[in-house]
Amino acid sequence: MAIVHGNGPQVGMIMLRIEATRDRIPPESLDILVAETQGSIGYLLARALRISLPEREIAAVLTQVAVDPEDQGFRDPSKPVGPYYLADEAERLKLSQGWNMAEIPGKGWRRTVASPRPKEIVEIHTIADAVSHGHVIIAGGGGGIPVLRHGGVLQGVEAVIDKDFTAGLLAIALQAGRFVILTDVPHVSLGFGTESEKPIHSMNADEAERLLEEGELPPGSMGPKVEASLLYARATGRRALITDLDHLAKALRGQEGTWVEP
Repeated sequence: MAIVHGNGPQVGMIMLRIEATRDRIPPESLDILVAETQGSIGYLLARALRISLPEREIAAVLTQVAVDPEDQGFRDPSKPVGPYYLADEAERLKLSQGWNMAEIPGKGWRRTVASPRPKEIVEIHTIADAVSHGHVIIAGGGGGIPVLRHGGVLQGVEAVIDKDFTAGLLAIALQAGRFVILTDVPHVSLGFGTESEKPIHSMNADEAERLLEEGELPPGSMGPKVEASLLYARATGRRALITDLDHLAKALRGQEGTWVEP
């Protein structure tokens, strides 16, 4: 089994520390922050899993993910990261640091960065070899450390990669028998949070694509999870599941969750 985790809150916490010490310690770039959180979260997950699965080898792999320098995400850096700022502080950081800043209605201003699509998992052969031997591997944390290829050289880049897309890419590369995305709701819904909310328990890849094109599944929440699932379903001919941890057992028995069919 391979496990991919998020890192949004942890990167935000490190960015707060960076802001507090900016005058004394040189700030770190986003690729380094992702690497740091891969190490810390991977350590905690591996330690906990060893208690539950003492017979298995469990390891966290520092994972680099190559992106395309021409990706639209670099031209439109719209992924919010880090703390909220007041308008005057946001303007100061925009001028002094060259950051892109965006207002989040009712909350303040946040830095926005590029979020390109993952193209290649650099350590895929190491991950696949370990998984083939029955080991549990924690990989692609936070979407992976974003890197660009310049010939044979890898260079870190100021960006964050969506963890769902990286998880889907990893599942396809491993030809995984099952792809499960765990989130904080038991299933995908139309009209989420409204009186007309309607759960979706199953949809095929074409239906999922239509809902994404119609804007029914927002890019900032469920959209990437459904898109990653449909890409996996089409590439492998197997089903993907979206649910939460509390309903996972029922979902695997077909009683809960949202299945995305080929």
